[in-house]
Amino acid sequence: MNDYVQLFKNEGEEIIKLGQTINHDQITQLISTLVKNTGNVFLTGCGTSAMAAKKIVHTLNVIDIAAFYLNPSDAVHGSLGQVKSEDIIIFISKGGSTKELTSFVENIHKKGLQIIVITENSNSLLAKRADLMVKVKVEQELDEFNMLATTSTLAVISLFDVIATILMKCKNFSKKDFLLNHPSGDVGQRLAMDVKHD
Repeated sequence: MNDYVQLFKNEGEEIIKLGQTINHDQITQLISTLVKNTGNVFLTGCGTSAMAAKKIVHTLNVIDIAAFYLNPSDAVHGSLGQVKSEDIIIFISKGGSTKELTSFVENIHKKGLQIIVITENSNSLLAKRADLMVKVKVEQELDEFNMLATTSTLAVISLFDVIATILMKCKNFSKKDFLLNHPSGDVGQRLAMDVKHD
């Protein structure tokens, strides 16, 4: 088997294991929180977690959930003014103790937002301040040093792909709704054809 084929296989197997071992009660509670939310959803993270957060924001926007990325460095210089007590904030942090994030978690707490933390460290500072902590942990990153944020990042994105798919059903999100939010590109063209023939 070619090296790259094995790497694809390794990463896929880690995601399958995550689906089998992740705490289903935590996911159910997260979905329920998002369904009941009447405010905005903010996601924040640093480094690769920031990239995951931005992808998740886009996915939630597509399915009619008002989600925004909160840049940690901007947050502590005034951008916390945009978050209100009726909103939800989701911290994504593999270790759960990233200084840039922990520096304003107390401010979020005082503002009265629901705090959700996605981390592999349930004993971390962020996890301890969370209203809900969802543990996302993979056994092995893709690289030989088990250091590069590869599979762990995909795992977080996969979690929210699953959540978004379930939310679509909870919200009775239709193809017409999809088309309103995504009128362009190949997806828009296929949706337009499907809606036309429905």
